Amino acid sequence: MEQRFVMKCGGSTLAALPDSFFDELRALQQDAIKPVIVHGGGPAISETLTKLGIESEFVNGLRKTSDAVLDVVEMVLAGRINKEIVRKIEQNGAKALGLSGVDGRLIIAKPVANANEVGFVGDVVAVESAIIEGIMKMGYIPVIAPIGIDGEGQRYNINADTAAGAVASFLDVERMIVVTDVPGIMKKIDGELVTLPVVTVAQIEEMIVSGDIYGGMIPKVRAAIQCIQGKVREVVIVSGQEPGVLTKAVREGGVGTRIIR
Repeated sequence: MEQRFVMKCGGSTLAALPDSFFDELRALQQDAIKPVIVHGGGPAISETLTKLGIESEFVNGLRKTSDAVLDVVEMVLAGRINKEIVRKIEQNGAKALGLSGVDGRLIIAKPVANANEVGFVGDVVAVESAIIEGIMKMGYIPVIAPIGIDGEGQRYNINADTAAGAVASFLDVERMIVVTDVPGIMKKIDGELVTLPVVTVAQIEEMIVSGDIYGGMIPKVRAAIQCIQGKVREVVIVSGQEPGVLTKAVREGGVGTRIIR
């Protein structure tokens, strides 16, 4: 039985990863452990919108997406960042194929509940997993940009974590790996910062309230929680800078923080 895993990574995090990380991706793929990558790219989208003089604001963590913003989101995610990742994987000897949720209607979406406030932001209704299976069968690593489409051909900006969780669920993958720039969820114990090996979703909410999880870590853990949906039972937060991190996360555990239901 072949093993596969879904990995979610921010565009800026991926750009900063060492070549050894991509070597490891190649080695896993050669070993019949098949990666599927879903990426974001929030900072690059913000930077491009600023350059183009297009205003953009966030409502409860979701980017307000007008038609003009949507054009930029698609250009940056499906164009620039998606191809940067594909190039980086191929430079390190593996084969990758980049696509967005629009291609082959890979990610079917519907408007989020508060669409009147946030515009064209989508929730995932279905993922055409046969396309991903086909790409993996041909020996390529699928690299997916989180743009969705509905039956009328309307595009939607989808939160990368939500998209990754949905892709994992429709592929029947129980464990998702979230690659970040931190070694996991940290907590001060006896004055020393330690990485927590396992936490539940309920414990995370308690730690946010108590202030143990604060600042930039809050969106990271909330994002990881968004990945736990459908068939996904656990999410592992790891640092992409740590040597051998993917192999450890896929095979052995004992790395980063496991978030369980």
